[in-house]
Amino acid sequence: MASPSAARTEQPLSASARSGAPPVAPRRREPPSLAHRAEYYALRTALAGLERLSWRRATAVGGRLGRLGYAPLGIRRDVVERQIAAAFPERSIECVREIAVASFESLGRTVVEAALLPTLGRRGVLDLFERVDGWDVLEEARSQRRGVILVTGHLGNWEIGGSYVAARGVAIDGIARGMANPLFDRYLTETRERLGMRIVHDADAVRRTPRALREGRTVAFLSEQGALGLASTYVPFFGRPAKTPRGPAVFALRLGAPMVFAVALRQPNGRFVLEIERVDVVDTGDREHDVDATVTRYTQALEAWVRRVPEQYFWQHRRWRHQPPDTPAHLREP
Repeated sequence: MASPSAARTEQPLSASARSGAPPVAPRRREPPSLAHRAEYYALRTALAGLERLSWRRATAVGGRLGRLGYAPLGIRRDVVERQIAAAFPERSIECVREIAVASFESLGRTVVEAALLPTLGRRGVLDLFERVDGWDVLEEARSQRRGVILVTGHLGNWEIGGSYVAARGVAIDGIARGMANPLFDRYLTETRERLGMRIVHDADAVRRTPRALREGRTVAFLSEQGALGLASTYVPFFGRPAKTPRGPAVFALRLGAPMVFAVALRQPNGRFVLEIERVDVVDTGDREHDVDATVTRYTQALEAWVRRVPEQYFWQHRRWRHQPPDTPAHLREP
């Protein structure tokens, strides 16, 4: 892997982002269309059926639905297999396909689990976890009273991970990208908020994150998901340059907030383990280098966990789609 200094910065924060003002006007929401309503009510009908099942049976249905995405539907199957093969060149074709099928199943389970979260309540969310490793790391970070930057990735079930932290009484804001279907977006936002999270849409992240940190709140970012108004940088992910949001690192360095990485991993019995570890934020005075170094550290943390449980990663996302112009051909998107 390249060193942090080898990371390529795509662009600095805009002037409005540097000043803390909103970089863009909040996204205008058009009234729901007929298609939006049809999609939404189809979802609610499906959920009504799943709610009659036990949690284990309902999520198993989600897994079977996810497998349909691999075959016969073939939704992004080629993308998934190419990316897995590029990340694990030592794996056989058969192994790559096994991981791909399992990743589709994991995605199906994740969708159903997130949709059914409101049926659990706080106690039910806590009971989904059989173990937490590193809770003391989060508590130590909170004790500094500067707020906490929590970084995670599309691994395991990130929605359940955030809900668990909220259920433990941690004041947490989740930076979320608005969905195209405004009815889905409202449903998911209300689901998260009922479980104790406060949702900040990405267009408001630059303005609201500093305020939340100064209030001592924990602010959660998905490490591969950009936020409007925040720049990205290219850092190695499985040996290839990957465009990665630098917002969490910028906030941590600018406001002196500690940073942790966390991931909620599904176990064979359907319950979860939450893993939390510290991410070092080192301020040498060279802000550009320090931001890139911090982005590299939390990207390395994600990669390490993906290597352990590749079947639970969201390979359907084209992680290496964007590349710096000088990237060698053999390191471009597989």
